[in-house]
Amino acid sequence: MSGGDSHSLADRARSGAEDAALWRRFRGTAGEDVKIGALQRLKQSAPAPVRFALHLPDLVPPDMLRGEALMKGVWRFGMSRMTLSPDEDPWNVTLPSKHVADRLHRFAWLPDLFAQGADAGQRARALVDAWIAQHGNFNGFSWRLEPTAVRLWNWLRCGEDLFETGTEAACRQRLDSYARQVRYLAELADTAVDPKARWNAAVVLVAHAACFNDAPALGPALDRLDAECTAQILPDGGHVSRAPSRTLNCLLQLQSLEALLERAGHGVPEFFGKWIPRMGAMVAFFQVPDGALNPFNDGDESRPEVVDAALSRLPAPPRKFTFAPKSGFQKLEKHGLRLVLDCGEAPGQPFGDLAHAGALGFELSDGASRIVTSCGFSSEVNVDWQAAVRRTSAHSTLILAGRDSAVFTLNEETRLQSASGPEGISAKRLEESDEIWLDAQHGGYKASNGLLHRRRLFMAASGHRLAGEDSLVRPISQPPAEDRKHINFEIRFHLHPTVTAMMSKDAIRLLCDNGAVWRFKTSHEGARLERTAYLASGVVERPEQIVIAGFADPNSDGQEPPNCIRWAFVKEATA
Repeated sequence: MSGGDSHSLADRARSGAEDAALWRRFRGTAGEDVKIGALQRLKQSAPAPVRFALHLPDLVPPDMLRGEALMKGVWRFGMSRMTLSPDEDPWNVTLPSKHVADRLHRFAWLPDLFAQGADAGQRARALVDAWIAQHGNFNGFSWRLEPTAVRLWNWLRCGEDLFETGTEAACRQRLDSYARQVRYLAELADTAVDPKARWNAAVVLVAHAACFNDAPALGPALDRLDAECTAQILPDGGHVSRAPSRTLNCLLQLQSLEALLERAGHGVPEFFGKWIPRMGAMVAFFQVPDGALNPFNDGDESRPEVVDAALSRLPAPPRKFTFAPKSGFQKLEKHGLRLVLDCGEAPGQPFGDLAHAGALGFELSDGASRIVTSCGFSSEVNVDWQAAVRRTSAHSTLILAGRDSAVFTLNEETRLQSASGPEGISAKRLEESDEIWLDAQHGGYKASNGLLHRRRLFMAASGHRLAGEDSLVRPISQPPAEDRKHINFEIRFHLHPTVTAMMSKDAIRLLCDNGAVWRFKTSHEGARLERTAYLASGVVERPEQIVIAGFADPNSDGQEPPNCIRWAFVKEATA
């Protein structure tokens, strides 16, 4: 890090070569520098629009903590931390990693800095101007398609504060740079293979046409967005990635565009009214009573105020349901106890490049207190962590022979490992006498080990007990295994960082942040506590997990041990 007052702290020091290798491995073609020819450069140099007709409404509440840190010169991305002096900008210092550089060039932090007041606004504009001086004409890394689209959206969110404040020359320079990037994006949007790039390009092109009252461009831009909604939003309103926070982010973008089109006097296309209520209902489905979201697949918790901002703009209260058939999730709720079960397949190519192998994993909470979760996910943490938490062992489910329940195959277009399956995943629900049963299974281990994983869950009417049974079953249709050697398995229950776990004589006691105490009991000997990781709050935290390990009979019907393991979470009575 250059500069006398600058320093950088990362989760682990790596050489430039190591970092570049990780970036290539875990970002594939989307991480490669782009190149443009002379003709493309010529197209970028057309005159910029004179001025905005309207500005995009910013519906996302600012992250005030991040804004305050930036005003102190502190830049945090996951476990990386930089401190810059007031006269430094991040474009002229040595950065900790390509991942940090990628996050910087997206400018998601810019609205948070503007929210800190007049001095912060001056600092924010100076940082944009410094970026334009370094990268405004073209840069192979910072002008990759998806970061460019995200950057443009974040610039548009800042509206008048960015584009109409300062000297006339500075405002013209920012508008020229913006226009150059939009032309580049429009030229290359059809070539994108990454679904994130396609979606973000679509919303930016609609926003651009509406903000500049470009009627000829608005129709095709809306057609593009309509097509992306059909491709990326499932009929029940969930994002095809099966990541709740992806649904939230897309919903907020649609809501922003809807408000912009209404303000501009344009008719709002019917597809907005079709998708926004459905997506809002799915966001509400995944909202934990603490206000944030369950972090399934490549989705983080998100900030509660952001979730509320989206839900508060819905045209009507969101529809309530307990089963999302297309997204593949079941929910159980009784008197504050809440469980969400992942009982769906990974989406496969091209949408499975970031999907997780978490079949039959679940999230459990007691009121606003989270108890059981997964290792979570955050786009802020480094790419090797993001890849590690995709594996089945990073989820609260059963792992057989150290294998993943989903199949990872190389996506030749993106050069990333795309998840699909598992085959035969299903869940049956029975509600009787105010009690709820779930019976779920998948065949992800059938081809490799000849066994099905079956998980049964029972939630008592009082909301004080969740009982479970995990079994490994050889299907009747399969002949007996020739190799009768028992197969190792583990059942993991990843605890949220707010839970304190303590071993006791006959159970594991779990102290929640709301003061409640739960006891974990099992019929299986040898349950133990181990360290795990949790990413969904934007940093790598190190809570604990409960682990049950054993060896399964390859020819068992799953009715008895060692292939049948019973366990329960029981709430202790308060004094």
